[in-house]
Amino acid sequence: MKIEVNGEARDVTGPTLADALTELGWGVARVATAVNGNFVPKTVRAQTPLKDGDRLEVLAPMQGG
Repeated sequence: MKIEVNGEARDVTGPTLADALTELGWGVARVATAVNGNFVPKTVRAQTPLKDGDRLEVLAPMQGG
C-alpha cells in the first residue's frame, strides 16, 4: 500500500503500524508516532491498522543542547 511517511510517499506491505515501522527500519528504535495527525502510543501500534493513503509521522528524540 502507498502511505506518506514524514512527507514522503512510501510503499509498505505490512497491515499495521508496527509492521510498517519494522519494514521502514524503525522496528526497535525509540520513536513517537502519529497516523493522520493522531498520536499512537507504542502499546497499540501492533493493533493499529494502516490503509492506503494514510499519513505517518515518525519522530525520534534528539540529543545535544
